[in-house]
Amino acid sequence: MFTDFHIRQCRLIRIAFQVEVLQNGLRKRMIRAIKASARGDFDAAIALIRAYLGQIRREKRSAEEAVELVEELLSGGTPKNQQRLTRKQASETLDVSCDALRNWERNGLLTVKRKENGYRVYTEEDICRLKIIRCLRCANYSLEAILRLLRQLSENPETDILSALNTPRGSDDIVSVCDKLISSLSAAEKNAEKISDMLQEMNGRKG
Repeated sequence: MFTDFHIRQCRLIRIAFQVEVLQNGLRKRMIRAIKASARGDFDAAIALIRAYLGQIRREKRSAEEAVELVEELLSGGTPKNQQRLTRKQASETLDVSCDALRNWERNGLLTVKRKENGYRVYTEEDICRLKIIRCLRCANYSLEAILRLLRQLSENPETDILSALNTPRGSDDIVSVCDKLISSLSAAEKNAEKISDMLQEMNGRKG
C-alpha cells in the first residue's frame, strides 16, 4: 500500500532523473541523496542535495567561462605566424596528450596537413582551433557539440557560440546531456532546487 511518504519519494525520483548529469560524480551524488531520503534520513539527503547544487553551479560557471574563452580566442583573428609544429610539439604546447590529439582528429574536429614524408604539421591556425577544442572539452562539452560549433563557425564566423553548442541538430538520433550542456545543467539546477524544497518540507513533516 502506497503511503504519502512513498508518493513523495516517487516524485523525488522522477524529478531527480528528468535530467541526468553524469560528469564528475554528479549522478552518484544524486543517487545517494535519494537513498538517504528513502531511509528517512532527511538531514543527510538535504546536505547531499546542497553539495550537488554547489557542484552543478560550478559546472555551469565552467561551461559559461569556456564559451567566453572561445570568444576571446576567435576575436584574435587569423594567426599571422606560420610556425609549423610536430604532433609532439603541439601536444607539449597545448599540454594535452598525443592520444587526445589523435582522438580529436579521428572524430573530425580537425584535419591536419601532412608533409611529403607523411608526418603531420600543425599550423598556428590549427593550434588556435585545438585551444578551442581543449577549452570546451575541459568544461565537459561533448565532441558532437564541439564539432557542431566548428562546422557552423566555418560557414559563418559570426555564429552565436552558446546557441551552437546547446542546439543539437534535428537529425541527431541520440542527444546527450553534454550535447546541450548549459541548458541541461540549468534544468538540473532547477530540479535540484525543487528537490531541496521537497526534502525540507518532508523533514518538517517528520518532526
